[in-house]
Amino acid sequence: MRALLTKLLLAALPVVFLAGCVDYGKVDQGRTVAFDPVKKTVTIIRDKANDAQKPDYTYLPALTYQLPTVPAEMGPDPKAGLRMKLDADKGQIVLYDPAKQNFETIAIQIVDKQEGIDRKHPLVFDSATGKAKPFPVVDKDKKIITIYSGRQKLLVSFTVPEAYSDLPASAWDAGDEVRIYYKEDGKALRLMNVSKTDIFKK
Repeated sequence: MRALLTKLLLAALPVVFLAGCVDYGKVDQGRTVAFDPVKKTVTIIRDKANDAQKPDYTYLPALTYQLPTVPAEMGPDPKAGLRMKLDADKGQIVLYDPAKQNFETIAIQIVDKQEGIDRKHPLVFDSATGKAKPFPVVDKDKKIITIYSGRQKLLVSFTVPEAYSDLPASAWDAGDEVRIYYKEDGKALRLMNVSKTDIFKK
């Protein structure tokens, strides 16, 4: 009996060894700050908190991945944006500056703030077309920027210091949240656009 058990254990060792050596890969998640469909790359700021309700986009440096080579492993193209955080109570907005490769906290002057605005609210959703209204909205004449945050259920209008008044609307936008599966650093095997994926849709 002992000899039989010894043989069985020896036979199982290669299987255990192989299982221990399997590279299951890694998962990264963050907010898109750049997307290049020509070079097939996406750049993200990693979410350090990994909490959908309280994300923490403070990880540096920004991480760039090559897109999956297999089309079926690629979700909808991610939208890029530079807004990392909006704190209407403190009157602050945090942007990622690609040139400086760092964050910049900007003091904003609140013009109007409306809370409890869900994604189907008439102020942010056009029932006639069945589509969300486009944000951010930049009024160049009044120099007022209006942002909607679905996660915060917040619609806010504000002004910024003159030095930032010429930034494009995309700078004030929040990039899509993406989830990346990879085994080799910088090379995505699978990319899921979390912001554009309805996990409850059958």
